[in-house]
Amino acid sequence: MVAPTWNLQWTIGNVRVTRVEEVVTYIDATALMPSFTPETLAPHRDWLVPHFFSDRNDKMALSIHSFVVESDGMVIVVDTCVGEQDRPLPNDLGFPDRLDTAIDGGLSAVDMVLCTHLHFDHVGWNLRAVNGQYVPTFPNARYLFARTEVEHTRTDDHMEVLAPSIDPLITAGLVDLVETDHQLTEDVRLIPTPGHTPGHVSVLIESNAASALITGDMTHTPLQFAVPELAASAFDTDSALSTQTRRDIIERFVDTDTLVLGTHFAPPTGGHLRRSLTGARFDT
Repeated sequence: MVAPTWNLQWTIGNVRVTRVEEVVTYIDATALMPSFTPETLAPHRDWLVPHFFSDRNDKMALSIHSFVVESDGMVIVVDTCVGEQDRPLPNDLGFPDRLDTAIDGGLSAVDMVLCTHLHFDHVGWNLRAVNGQYVPTFPNARYLFARTEVEHTRTDDHMEVLAPSIDPLITAGLVDLVETDHQLTEDVRLIPTPGHTPGHVSVLIESNAASALITGDMTHTPLQFAVPELAASAFDTDSALSTQTRRDIIERFVDTDTLVLGTHFAPPTGGHLRRSLTGARFDT
């Protein structure tokens, strides 16, 4: 684990996006992508090292962060990281304070919380403990989950997220179950990117001829753009579909001006997809 970086920020037309980091940790890539080998990385080392893979041991950087999206007077938090629960990834109990500082008006100014899918490292700070009671971290927000995702998780909650992070919000009447192409604001909408989970979504921002895509776990590392068949099969519900989704996203956005913001990409986090002789390259 490395110390949190300063926040990164991008402007896409009239929309502002701020990255607020919980932690960056380094993992064996095979823990996520069992088919990974050093030979997979070799043709791409020149642009993946040192930001996305370590130059010492080829471990993969895995960043855990939220994106704060400000659009049409609305404040939207995309994904809420690991949280206070004992989980297989490290957390940071100082994260809510950093998030509070990064948002004008603090946590109470958040209008919407959008979780790209319901894995623990994307929903953990939906609630937090205050005086021994779990309460919504964002007290004035509506929490948005894809209806398909909730329905799937009810049949396969293998990361045990419903009880601590989802159902208390539903019981409190704070949840909107939405379709996977839901429009959040005039400039911000969801696009379905299934495979990692059935109801997985990415976030597309289009404003004043500028655009950006927040990936969610459609990809965990830029290497998966170069090698889209390198699936996170340790956690995918359908790796063949996740691979096809990556290929579709590459075809749609490669060699365009769309800024790609990786939900698990360590700084610099944002870049553009460019064609190369060894597959799509993530240029930062």
